[in-house]
Amino acid sequence: MRHHSVSAVPDAPALVAENLVVNYGSVRALTGLSLTVHTGICAIAGMNGSGKSTFFKSVMGMVPLTEGSIEICGHDSLTARKSGLVGYVPQSEDIDHHFPLSVEDVVMMGRYCFMGPLRRARSADRAAVDNALDVVGLSKLRDRPIGALSGGQRKRAFVARAVAQGARLMLLDEPFAGVDYTSQEVIIELLIDLAKSDTAMLVTTHDLESIHTFADEVALLNREIVGRGSPEEVLTKDRLVKAFTDGGMND
Repeated sequence: MRHHSVSAVPDAPALVAENLVVNYGSVRALTGLSLTVHTGICAIAGMNGSGKSTFFKSVMGMVPLTEGSIEICGHDSLTARKSGLVGYVPQSEDIDHHFPLSVEDVVMMGRYCFMGPLRRARSADRAAVDNALDVVGLSKLRDRPIGALSGGQRKRAFVARAVAQGARLMLLDEPFAGVDYTSQEVIIELLIDLAKSDTAMLVTTHDLESIHTFADEVALLNREIVGRGSPEEVLTKDRLVKAFTDGGMND
């Protein structure tokens, strides 16, 4: 029996995160993060340990919230995730490269939320996978083991998984880490094209130089949002120093 899925509520923000608090034991990883994203590409910039990955994992239900609420495309987080409205592209180190899956297998995972318990692919699922592989330029590598791909190709395969599921919100955790300059350019071009097709994207990065090339806006993170605006407004030396030495700034 096919899972009953919901669609994005028209005109609803892609993400509404309100007062997110996450604790790891006695360590407070997020201290009251609030962020609303409608469309386009929002870069999440912060130092190591600033809570970037924790933020994404809280949206994906991978770490529990101590406080706060998350709404995705007008629905609660669990409903949105079960309906494939949010896609997640993890950091490379979170992926088992030795797992015997082909590129096509990985992309087909994006269709699981539309399949029954036996996960039998229908023609619509195969067509969605074909389209997603074409979008990211990996059609010729569909039968290759995911572990045999380069870092940049693996990132594109996981983007394709989110494309195949029809995600309206895409979370990309350090997509440029461990990839060469050419692969970074390919991924940036891909993200910009996807943003034009009404997909909202959150992209974490510590590479501040690259943000100007792809992001519509930037949110500075230091366990909570400590600054937000266009790259030109936010990525100034004074604001960055203030954000990451004082632990906050007033906008």
